Amino acid sequence: MEDLGYKKPELLIPASNLEVLKIAVLYGADAIYIGGEMYGLRAKAKNFSKEDMEEGIVFAHAHGKKVYVTANITAHNEDLEGIRKYFEELKEMKPDAVIISDPGVFEMAKEIAPDLELHISTQANNVNYATYRFWHRLGAKRVVSARELSLEEIKGIRDNIPEDLEIETFVHGAMCMAHSGRCLLSNYFTGRDANRGACTHPCRWKYYLVEETRPGEYLPVEENERGTYIFNSKDLCMIEYIPQLIDAGIDSFKVEGRMKTALYVASVARTYRRAIDDFFENPALYEKNIPYYKEEISKCTYRQFTTGFFFGKPDADAQIYDNNTYIKEYTYLGIIGAKNGEGYYRLEQRNKFSVGDEIEVMKPDGRNLMLTVKGIRDEEGNEMESCPHPKQVIFVNLGEGLEENDILRRKE
Repeated sequence: MEDLGYKKPELLIPASNLEVLKIAVLYGADAIYIGGEMYGLRAKAKNFSKEDMEEGIVFAHAHGKKVYVTANITAHNEDLEGIRKYFEELKEMKPDAVIISDPGVFEMAKEIAPDLELHISTQANNVNYATYRFWHRLGAKRVVSARELSLEEIKGIRDNIPEDLEIETFVHGAMCMAHSGRCLLSNYFTGRDANRGACTHPCRWKYYLVEETRPGEYLPVEENERGTYIFNSKDLCMIEYIPQLIDAGIDSFKVEGRMKTALYVASVARTYRRAIDDFFENPALYEKNIPYYKEEISKCTYRQFTTGFFFGKPDADAQIYDNNTYIKEYTYLGIIGAKNGEGYYRLEQRNKFSVGDEIEVMKPDGRNLMLTVKGIRDEEGNEMESCPHPKQVIFVNLGEGLEENDILRRKE
């Protein structure tokens, strides 16, 4: 490995539940961020019960990984008593940090759980070095940069803050159309407050323009006959720019997606892990493998890619005007469980497949195997030709090469 004069950045991966947390750990994350059942900004995510959070923290720590817990809602008066109780629980569970945006919540965390490391959420609109210094003086260990910053601006922040204050930056995933995620569309249309974790993503909906005195007459602003998705951003992807991110002084590369599947998490974690490690082994190796990274990152669901604000303010090409759909090249089939009999492994099936199908097996070490389904059995041991019922527990035989925690996917 070459000594490049840089500190290797942390790879921070989201998890929606305990199963996905374990996959993130095994597929390359250095740290995982999760939400409890309240007080994080993804109320529609499955989130973690107290028991699952405890188990997840123990599992991650046993593998030398960290867990950060989100408590980044904009708190109203009625939230404060519950947040106090939440921090009392977190104090006992000992996550590695809590992610906070509200100054009042920050003060409560310091008072109730003084040993917890405190990170400042992107929701706090962190766009200049004075803001970083402010949070550092109050005791924050890390500040998450606003998505609206360029690499040049981040570098300027790094040059003007204490060395022990860390910068965390989103490098992959969905982009919010509002400044630092502070959006009122969901609250306005549905009564569900995005700033309290209940966003319904109206930025992905289809819109027409109507003039005040001509109700019902849709004016021709649409990009095609179906309307225009004027708020719909492409997804951020910086897999081709790892050297520039490192040079900017970013300490933690954050992936968005606490509502994503295990397949998405495994694909993104494994690809960024490989890219970071390749760069630190030899920058030429990283450059050589860029086509591989791009191919692998495209195997999970996404909305087309953009570099966001990193190289200047995005133009119209960063938006998607003609649809609100994801690009889906691969279907998630499930995670391989324990071995059960000769050649058979337990699987909670997520999408249908049949005997004779050729499917791809993802390995945590970066390998992909193409294997043919040789047999499927139900829990009673009866032979099956296919598995049509989602989340049905089955046992599959793909011949040689399967191991626990492999992920099965099929090209569309």
